[in-house]
Amino acid sequence: MDFAPDAFDAPSVNPYPAQIPTDLDNINGNGLAGEPFIKVDDPPKFELESYIANYTGRTRFNRLFLIGTCSTYLSVEALKGAVIEAKAGKDVSRYERAVQVLSEVAPSEPEANLDTEWADRMQKIVKAETDRLEHELRGYKNNLIKESIRMGNEDLGQHYHQIGDLVNASKAYSRMRDYCTTPTHIASMLFKIINVSIERGDWLSVQSNVHRLRNVQSKQEEQAKIQPKMSVAQGLSQLHAGSYLEAANSFLSTDPSLSDCYKEVVTSNDVAVYGGLCALASMDRNELQRRVLDNNSFRNFLELEPHIRRAISFFCNSKFQPCLQILEAYASDYFLDIHLQRHFRTLFTRIRTKSIQQYLVPFSRVTLESMSKIFTTGGPAAPIDSKSPFVQELIGLIQDGTLDARIDLEKLVLVSNQAHLRAEVQDGSLNSVEEYIQEAHLRLLRANIIRSGLEVREERKHRGGEGRPGRGERRKGKF
Repeated sequence: MDFAPDAFDAPSVNPYPAQIPTDLDNINGNGLAGEPFIKVDDPPKFELESYIANYTGRTRFNRLFLIGTCSTYLSVEALKGAVIEAKAGKDVSRYERAVQVLSEVAPSEPEANLDTEWADRMQKIVKAETDRLEHELRGYKNNLIKESIRMGNEDLGQHYHQIGDLVNASKAYSRMRDYCTTPTHIASMLFKIINVSIERGDWLSVQSNVHRLRNVQSKQEEQAKIQPKMSVAQGLSQLHAGSYLEAANSFLSTDPSLSDCYKEVVTSNDVAVYGGLCALASMDRNELQRRVLDNNSFRNFLELEPHIRRAISFFCNSKFQPCLQILEAYASDYFLDIHLQRHFRTLFTRIRTKSIQQYLVPFSRVTLESMSKIFTTGGPAAPIDSKSPFVQELIGLIQDGTLDARIDLEKLVLVSNQAHLRAEVQDGSLNSVEEYIQEAHLRLLRANIIRSGLEVREERKHRGGEGRPGRGERRKGKF
């Protein structure tokens, strides 16, 4: 995929998806009109069938629908899979949405024809099931049995979740709170709310419920089981908030025992990719070496995605060109990821900027041609002039204060603004001498005052404020 440097202009960072819709909003039909997906023309490196087999639950449709909407190469295959996946569930609106998009892309496909008979039948089944569960819940409330009420709300929440009514699902799960009697019940309830909030793109709710989950007083064994899921959920909320360093810390702290136990949201491969990219974008080389490559716990995740480990190793060894080439080679995969799509441009821009900064550290001046050969990875380097994309990128970094340098367009070199180290050392030495003379003068003055008997001593007093009794005075209470 050919990336011009100026193609990675970082979009404004959205604090939370309540302000700017995310891909999940568009998939669930909640996005604003005219908010398009990112189109990806290059084929990804994954095989769709084996990729989607790693997930379970509603995220399978979310990912298939995103790939079908964004990828021109996998559009038909992914949308057909999304139609089949939707038809295997109870969410009629999802099925109708997938069929509508497929009919626009490949109207001749059999799956592009809406099965109205199935839709009508499923809507009747869903309505009957909703009425039954609500009736049972009312009966449980009349009987005032806490465990039955909790299970009734749980069943109703699962039903709403399956049919795509995420708002009512979240409300039903939240009503379980007053009827949970054990820490296990509380943890289960909070995880259900977190999963629904992730699908809704309500990342503020994810963070608040993860915080509540950390305060649950459960057994050590139970805590060890839920810790990886908590770290992943926290990392996803921080990733979508644009807090990449905090997201990297959360993913790096995820225990390898996560394995396949959170496939309804992410896989271990996703943790490796998310954690590796966030760390690359927010940590220096020493931290990357110490906290990522030398991290025995996170190494288990990196083994699943060796290209991420290679990219980080190249960056730590100052081999910036192969590092950026690896990221660009896998860009199609990242743009088709449901959580990375809106953030990969920003992450790549930060990694590229850090690479340029690190490259310039040992040089006082460097030719633009040599820099262009390293940092123009999408094809042959363009001729160097004031209007070339790479020079414009450098000018932008200098103007916003990221690079402390200047460009000599006549000689085509980038000159770092070197500090006058000799002058700084001399100034520091003179300041130290002045401070020493001043301190010595004050010490000599005090010594002379004491020797001349001019020192004013403070009269010592008892705790009660009275002076100490003299020798001739008899202390009270003693005979």
